[in-house]
Amino acid sequence: MRGFGDLEAAIMEKLWARTRPTTVRELLPALQANRTLAYTTVLTVVDNLYKKGWLRREPDGRAYRYSPTVTREEYGACQLRDALDDAGDPAQALVRFVEKMSAAETAALRQALAAHEDRGAAP
Repeated sequence: MRGFGDLEAAIMEKLWARTRPTTVRELLPALQANRTLAYTTVLTVVDNLYKKGWLRREPDGRAYRYSPTVTREEYGACQLRDALDDAGDPAQALVRFVEKMSAAETAALRQALAAHEDRGAAP
């Protein structure tokens, strides 16, 4: 899985932050807070994200409303998986990764591993 480009990432961040499907016209002002963008540019990138499977869409008159197909957390997990796959030695990459974690992050990792092991032990 390839990471998002700058505009793709900005669009996904805005859509993840919203609680409902959104049109490009509704999305545009939030994206223009940081840079000037044409409606057609945003429409093209949103359509590309839809074609790549990152967004779903539903008709709304002559437009579409878009929403993400995965959560921000699911996307992050896929990026971590890809990083491990590309690391050469995944075990060493994990050791280096854990060395850079905060105490709160290592506690969350321990909790996630325990929950994962509990699920594996269940019938």
